[in-house]
Amino acid sequence: MNQTKIGKFISTIRKEKGLTQKDIADKLDISDKTVSKWETGKGLPEVSMMLPLCDILGITVNELLCGERLSDTEYKQEAEKKMIDLMTEKKNSKKRIFIEIVVIIISLLSSLTIIEISAFLEMPDWLRVILLIIGIIVISGGIVVAIALELDTGTYECSHCHTRFAPTATEFISGPHTLTTRYLKCPECGKKGFCKQRLTH
Repeated sequence: MNQTKIGKFISTIRKEKGLTQKDIADKLDISDKTVSKWETGKGLPEVSMMLPLCDILGITVNELLCGERLSDTEYKQEAEKKMIDLMTEKKNSKKRIFIEIVVIIISLLSSLTIIEISAFLEMPDWLRVILLIIGIIVISGGIVVAIALELDTGTYECSHCHTRFAPTATEFISGPHTLTTRYLKCPECGKKGFCKQRLTH
């Protein structure tokens, strides 16, 4: 989805309707900064906001996601395309999670094997040190790859305002987590909480 195109479309339709950003914000019970963020292409309305926003603007969700008015024929074609895109994104996200798990397991087993070899086999001290360093590099590399894969997988949904967002690498690494949630600060409402991981943007 082209965020810039969608943002310009929201702005154009809003102006056609004679509405200000504050008018939209008040109707949706959000800040006008959020509307401005949408219109400048710096973010997309979260799923829970799309239908109410479309009702206000007199457009369909499909038109919103395409960033343009659609004829009946185009609407059906785009609806199918968006559904396929969504399914593909979800499938790719699941693949990335699987690869992430495999990378972690392989790097962990490899580094533990290297460290055990250096600990139990007879060898010069300098070789033992080199093997320990290699073991640390392998596990560190696996962690970095796993983090990069997960950062590129979907988004996190705020438990308070339900905004979907992608955390920065620093926030991601420092946030305590379970298998499906991570403790993060929402960029929209500013509240902290365990945000649920979503496989789509």
